[in-house]
Amino acid sequence: MAHSSRSVDDIRDRIDSAFPESLETLKSLVRIPSVSWDGFPSDEVHRSAEFVAERVRALGLFGDVRVVTEPFPDGPGYGQPAVLARRNPAPGYPTVLLYAHHDVQPPGDSLVWESDPFEPVERDGRLYGRGAADDKAGVVVHLAALRALIDILGDDLNIGVALFIEGEEEFGSRSFTSILDRHATMLESDVIVVADSDNRSEDIPSLTVSLRGNVAFSLTVSTLNHASHSGMLGGAVPDAMMAATTLLSRLYNDDGSVAIAGLETHDASVPDFTREELVHDSGLKEGVSDIGTGPILSRLWFQPAISITGIDAPTVQNASNTLIPSVTVKISVRIAPGQSSADAFKHIEKHIRTTVPWGAHLEFSHIDLGDSFLVDSSGSAAALELDALRDAWDGADPVKVGVGGSIPFVADLVHRFPGAQILITGVEDPLSRAHSPNESLSLRVLRRAILAETLFLVRLNDRE
Repeated sequence: MAHSSRSVDDIRDRIDSAFPESLETLKSLVRIPSVSWDGFPSDEVHRSAEFVAERVRALGLFGDVRVVTEPFPDGPGYGQPAVLARRNPAPGYPTVLLYAHHDVQPPGDSLVWESDPFEPVERDGRLYGRGAADDKAGVVVHLAALRALIDILGDDLNIGVALFIEGEEEFGSRSFTSILDRHATMLESDVIVVADSDNRSEDIPSLTVSLRGNVAFSLTVSTLNHASHSGMLGGAVPDAMMAATTLLSRLYNDDGSVAIAGLETHDASVPDFTREELVHDSGLKEGVSDIGTGPILSRLWFQPAISITGIDAPTVQNASNTLIPSVTVKISVRIAPGQSSADAFKHIEKHIRTTVPWGAHLEFSHIDLGDSFLVDSSGSAAALELDALRDAWDGADPVKVGVGGSIPFVADLVHRFPGAQILITGVEDPLSRAHSPNESLSLRVLRRAILAETLFLVRLNDRE
């Protein structure tokens, strides 16, 4: 009898017995502050990559494990280190590429965290720490599933496996296409599993089938050549903050929906989702209304959205009675599936230049474009994944979901490997608060995600 005929319960027991070691690996990764943004030490991202590479080599599965750092394709400089590995398939068997990323977002305001963001803490069945969910848990899912796969199948392991653990996903995957171009042979695959999304809840698994695109940029608004006393000149000349806040308000309609002509909405049905669920997931304060029009999940998955994610201006503590000459804001626009980010940016720039008040001067910089993605979920790999999710979640039917966030590199994968089936899975849930203070991971979901990926790989190996 082949090893791969083991029951789900047998495989679950194997995952459970190895889970403490998997959890310790995740905690060790969280302790490495691998923030990939400019202004943070790149040494920590390199340390994180080497940690992952050591764990990959320890599997004994791959003949080729590399830590690579590649140049940006559109300008000077190099990206952050990625870990690549490959094991070729036996004749007639497919190759699966497993993707995750080991870099993280900046921690944000440490005063808002209930514990040190880079010291993992377990509380009430969850692991707290920056990157605990997004996406160092994805790295650990791959490592744990591969360890289980080796133990279960032994010499019967015939599928090919490629591994791509990126080091700059949180900073725009700027060297991603260079990595694809320079290491195409290592990464070529028939099925791609991207472990960087979320689940409907702890008890309902999800397969992500759509992603919004993203247009992010910095906008500098200037009105004066120098600062001036607000009491002397206020009321006669507009300062930059006045112009910037007026301009930003013109991005929205009165109901909070996006006011930019030319930004599209994807037409697709969505499951029911109540306002009570929205309040629970978002932490919306009592008395604050939700925004936009149409079904809630349509707003979250298929409509454009604009967020002002940062402002460079004097802090309240450092504020003086001064007219500010220049203000820079960071703007993030989510784009509906089906519209290209380049087309969307043209409409955004036109709207901003058309609606700028009082002739204020504008400068666009740090423009980052990422395209949306729609998954063809009718393939054989998707069916195999849905079955694995169902079994790992104790019979709960998985749901096909859209995600309001963006994973721009998925479009690059589609372009590079047009024949590959792409599956977007994840270990997050609505309480994970990825990118936010007190990011956390449900340990129950982590166990289930490892089991689901192991089942998927074992069953893929069974299908020649």
